[in-house]
Amino acid sequence: MNSHKLVDIATRIIADREYILSRDEISTIIEMPREDIHILFACAAGITRKYCGNWVNVCSVINARSGSCSEDCAFCAQSRYHRTGVKTYPLLSAEKMAQAAIELHKNGARFFSFVTSGYSVSEQDIKVIQEAVAIIRRETDLTLCASLGNLTKSLAAQLREAGIQTYHHNLETARSFFPQICTTHSYDEDVNTVLIAKEHGFTVCCGGIFGLGESWEQRVELALTLRDLDVDKVPLNLLIPIPGTRLEAQPLLEPLEALKIVALYRFLLPDKVLIMCGGREVVLRDLQSWALMAGANGIMVGNYLTTSGRNIQDDLSMLRDLGLETEMKEGQLL
Repeated sequence: MNSHKLVDIATRIIADREYILSRDEISTIIEMPREDIHILFACAAGITRKYCGNWVNVCSVINARSGSCSEDCAFCAQSRYHRTGVKTYPLLSAEKMAQAAIELHKNGARFFSFVTSGYSVSEQDIKVIQEAVAIIRRETDLTLCASLGNLTKSLAAQLREAGIQTYHHNLETARSFFPQICTTHSYDEDVNTVLIAKEHGFTVCCGGIFGLGESWEQRVELALTLRDLDVDKVPLNLLIPIPGTRLEAQPLLEPLEALKIVALYRFLLPDKVLIMCGGREVVLRDLQSWALMAGANGIMVGNYLTTSGRNIQDDLSMLRDLGLETEMKEGQLL
């Protein structure tokens, strides 16, 4: 019975992207039994193809400043509240950041993001990033992104003027669960950064990390918040518990549970770019390609901030084997 109901829900979404799921319909997705989970994935894939086609967002990052973060996020190796042995260094030079971007572009990345630890960045940091942007612009056609912590309107304007097209700022989890994860800044501060980014014309990349101990209801809560904010791209990170953090003993998500989260987000955010990011190699293991058949239409390639990714060419081969495209067509979302 649930499988017929699920197909009906997917059909309604495919017919109308503004269709709002009821609580009962959301429960149908969450409670889908394991023996029928392939039906859930097939329905999510149908929604993806309807609104996003066959294109996959292939992005990459550089950990441009590492460690000594003033925030106490429970999962983060870079927080100064944790003792994880993570490598700590100040902002890289413009040349080092640019060289990393150029190399990733040669290996198949289409998007590149500057990521820094800490609550925000200084005016001097922005100047160095502007220099890096100028070099990358001369050498590649990468779409450039930044994840530099909380924004002010002044910083946002400078980044736009420098040529940054996308701003990334995760909410991490639902508002109701956030106090369990971070106490050094408020949820509203993060939401305000998203609103500033939207106001300044950035493509906004905003998602979270799953497996922190949040409930299914809180996963839905986050998705609905992202829908209300009308963000463009949603990174889906899967927790890898790191020794020395507050969540070091948190168990890994089961692969099928992680994939069900991907499908749920496709039902709730039918026309958004859902990007599989940190943790997919460890959590999904041999089922990594399934994420792209369960609703995801983006992957982060190369290394992450403090953990290693897998070989980029292996990821690109996976996309080719699935018949997916990495080149944007005219009019597609940056």
